[in-house]
Amino acid sequence: LAAGAPVSTYLHENYHRSFLKENCRPDGRELSEFRTTTLNIGSISTADGSALVKIGNTTIICGIKAELANPTADAPGKGYIVPNVDLPPLCSSRFRPGPPGEQAQAASQFIADVIERCDQHVTTVCLCWVLYCDIMCLDYDGNILDACIIALLAALKNTQLPEVTVNKETCSPEVNLEKRQRLRIHKHPASASFCVFDDSILIVDPTAEEESLSTAHLTVVTDEEGRLCSVHKPGGSSLSREKLQDCITRATARQREIHKLIDKVLDSVKTAK
Repeated sequence: LAAGAPVSTYLHENYHRSFLKENCRPDGRELSEFRTTTLNIGSISTADGSALVKIGNTTIICGIKAELANPTADAPGKGYIVPNVDLPPLCSSRFRPGPPGEQAQAASQFIADVIERCDQHVTTVCLCWVLYCDIMCLDYDGNILDACIIALLAALKNTQLPEVTVNKETCSPEVNLEKRQRLRIHKHPASASFCVFDDSILIVDPTAEEESLSTAHLTVVTDEEGRLCSVHKPGGSSLSREKLQDCITRATARQREIHKLIDKVLDSVKTAK
């Protein structure tokens, strides 16, 4: 036991190691097994698009509001997506009231980077759409990045934008709220997150406790064509080339599973209507 290390942490580490030696985890999963993932689309009636995602006990909801704006000078033909991840005290005792903490800010930046690399944008005539994406954690039990990506993608695929035309006489935009078109999504990224124990044992979809005891975190994002969009590794122990390639392979398989899940739920919503 290292000097100054809490006894509870030591006991938790040994408890987890006893399972890892048997290639399983305290919740009964194998090391490479994801928790059950469920999805509900159109959860917020006042939003232009929304989705609720559960990965195990981790619960994320995403609501999207669209606004017309002038394009930026450096990207005159593009609109933009503004993600904001909120980790309020209601989702876990580890978070405190006040301004966004470091983890929430890092999650928001991660989502923004994924959007930029996938080059998702929305336009209409000489104006552009700005999509404000509020992503809130309702219950925190680890692996929020995967849940945030799923919730955002599902909410975007659920988003319907009103028809916009430009009045030729006044040159002003006219919005028809009665006519709406579904947002076209060109890329379908999904992520898979991993934790490393003892600098060598790799597990997928970590719980909050597993995250706190691990020596490194890694999130890999791929798209529907199997292309690598992003690798997020905030410090920690290093990974061999073989283990990194294993993570990418698993992330590619996970992307296919998530894509099928989103399409299945969207089809069920259309059928219900």
